[in-house]
Amino acid sequence: MSTFRNPVGPQPPQVYWRRRLFVGLGLIAVIVVILLIVFRPVAGQSEEKAPATDGADKQTSEPTDAPPEQREGEACLPELVSITAVTDKSQYSSGQQPMISMSIVNNGAVACVMDVGTDLQVYEITSGSELYWKSTDCQTEQTPQKVALEPGVAQSTTPIPWDRTRSSAATCKSERPPVTAGGASYHLTVKLGELKSEKTAQFLLY
Repeated sequence: MSTFRNPVGPQPPQVYWRRRLFVGLGLIAVIVVILLIVFRPVAGQSEEKAPATDGADKQTSEPTDAPPEQREGEACLPELVSITAVTDKSQYSSGQQPMISMSIVNNGAVACVMDVGTDLQVYEITSGSELYWKSTDCQTEQTPQKVALEPGVAQSTTPIPWDRTRSSAATCKSERPPVTAGGASYHLTVKLGELKSEKTAQFLLY
């Protein structure tokens, strides 16, 4: 018969069962302690790595593009230059021709050089969604010109007259029809190379 199930000895069997129970509990406690020692550093490392991952994600999401830098005396960066449509009046009596031009401003921190010749200037006059006149439809002279633009100092192009007629490339050598007056509203938009005025200059014709 097994001595494990039926302890043999001078003392009662209950004594031997209690001893075996204590020994078994002791072994279990030792195993638990060993497992805690082995696995606790791994858990700690996982917790410590989490913030590093978050930091990497934040660095990746931050923009890395540096703002454009204008160099003194070099060609102006288009993104640092703005142009504005200009008229000499806001309304014109019958027979008066609007004088149109553009204002050019260097928004950078240093002076730069820019092409502003008539070969790059474009003037458009609209009313509603309709284009009535465009300066390049019958333009005969295109003169390149470079100017130095000081920071924040507006420079204006030479004003040109609009004869209050509708333009098209097909009417360059013929009489053009006059546009509607009597208080009609028109808008001037200007372009310089790849630049375009953000707002139009509104005026009235009588």
